[in-house]
Amino acid sequence: MSDNNHYGLSPAKTTTEIDAPPIDYRPPSPQQRDRPIGVIGIGGISQSHLQAYHKAGLNVVALVDRTLDKAIRMRDRYFPAADVMADYRQLLDRDDVEVIDATPHPLDRLPILRDAIESGKHVLSQKPFVLNLDDGERLVELAEKHKVQLAVNQNGRWAPHFAYIRESIHSGLIGDVVSVDFSLQWDQTWIAGIEALEEIKHLVLFDFGIHWFDIATCFMQGRQPIDVFAQTVHQQNQKYRPAALASAVIRYADAQVRMSFNGHTLFGEQDTTTVVGTKGTLRSTGPGLNNQSKMEVHLDTGCRQVPLHGCWFEEGFQGSMCELLRAIESSTVPSNNARESSITSTLFRGDAQCR
Repeated sequence: MSDNNHYGLSPAKTTTEIDAPPIDYRPPSPQQRDRPIGVIGIGGISQSHLQAYHKAGLNVVALVDRTLDKAIRMRDRYFPAADVMADYRQLLDRDDVEVIDATPHPLDRLPILRDAIESGKHVLSQKPFVLNLDDGERLVELAEKHKVQLAVNQNGRWAPHFAYIRESIHSGLIGDVVSVDFSLQWDQTWIAGIEALEEIKHLVLFDFGIHWFDIATCFMQGRQPIDVFAQTVHQQNQKYRPAALASAVIRYADAQVRMSFNGHTLFGEQDTTTVVGTKGTLRSTGPGLNNQSKMEVHLDTGCRQVPLHGCWFEEGFQGSMCELLRAIESSTVPSNNARESSITSTLFRGDAQCR
């Protein structure tokens, strides 16, 4: 037996601290930030949109919600000069509004998206973009017909830690991705009693996990999966109806993505992302998805902890809208375009199978 066999318990290696790699992970910055934006649907998540847009210096000129008092409160807090209305069709009739941020749930949002596109507005749609590919294809074709941009609010792509990893992979820093591990333990018990959320059968995978499925496709850079396995489990004494535990494994020909979710962690929340490549490893760990302040970079030349600036609920929402604004002014396709996102919403194209 070799004396070098440590049965996996290898002694700690001495590592050299390297310079921080020059990775530009900050959100895109359009030249024109005063393009008029109208927000349709002032639900819970829209406050994060408005707060991020306000901080980025964007120009929200109108808010639409059937509950006017709610829209007025958000207007007064973030964009005092904006108009408030109850019918989104009034907004679509305005020539001065160029971009629509549509936030309602998928079924309620579908006619809004159609009407907005037909009125000649550029659109940022909440996710999941569609519930089936046929609807997605029709909306994409409609946008092409009317020569407007249609993007999806895949805001996780611009969360600082995900953006750093994504750009590092694209730059070739860690070589080809071999494995991706997402491990999340967080407290989502705030949804208890909110019927619209409690009635979603696979809530953790559908409403929350969709961010991680999208990020996985970004990290894998277009590589097609062979198959997908996913499961959910109800834990003991849950405070809400949908299963709180979920996992998924995405298998590629020469790589694997693994996801582990516990949405009922009452103590010790933690969110860890590890990406292993053929030339290095990246890892980010924090007490939550909005608190990822350092990136571990491990290369053959040494390692480094790189400070991360910003947080998901600002840079993420800014990035998604600013990418659309950048594409409008440059007449290019936004990276969060609806054609790609319609596929992500239904997970994968081709012969991939869910079990």
